[in-house]
Amino acid sequence: MKVIGLTDIHGRADFLVEISYELKEADLVLVSGDITHFGRREDAYSVVQKIQNLNTRVFAVHGNCDYPEVGFYLEEAGLNLHRNCVPFEEHILAGIGGSLPCPGKTPNEHSEEEFNRYLEQLKKEIHPSPPLIFVSHQPPLDTICDFASSGFHVGSQSIRDFILEVQPLVCFTGHIHEGVGIDFIANTAVVNPGPLHFKGYTVLDIGDKIKDLKLMKGRKIVESL
Repeated sequence: MKVIGLTDIHGRADFLVEISYELKEADLVLVSGDITHFGRREDAYSVVQKIQNLNTRVFAVHGNCDYPEVGFYLEEAGLNLHRNCVPFEEHILAGIGGSLPCPGKTPNEHSEEEFNRYLEQLKKEIHPSPPLIFVSHQPPLDTICDFASSGFHVGSQSIRDFILEVQPLVCFTGHIHEGVGIDFIANTAVVNPGPLHFKGYTVLDIGDKIKDLKLMKGRKIVESL
């Protein structure tokens, strides 16, 4: 199964045209939040429609820069992975949206305690098989993907603990624009391609294990497994 991972679109979806062929050929498109830049339902709809014009098999979580009604729109459209488990072909998709509190307040933030509560509930819905693909706007703690320009790791301990216990094959994440890279928590690949408007995206070939994982910028591979 070929999966395209996008994140931190912030309403700027022009780059989709450049990767339209890859999007059309993909079996699945996953969006790891910040679909809009402090946008509402209609803004999210506009972005999602541009993706769905190229591929209708789309699932997403909201980001911290998306107002709560973006999450409601995703739920109503049948695209929402936030606190949800969705069977897809031979895999299970699950996700968590929003972020930890930011230096400047944003519309969709959760405390570490809230993340822990949400993820404990999510664990009850996840079965040991089939393999899990996890989508989280907030990156887990202590990887390349949560290393901010401040020089600190700013990820979530609760999300890291969830990954260690549940061991998804891959975690698609975002939020930290400079935290671009592929890392591992135990056997789980954690990938942050950076914002779409910086031409970052992920290409994953996956079965019962990861066959290939590429971090792209433009049409060029910048990192791969």
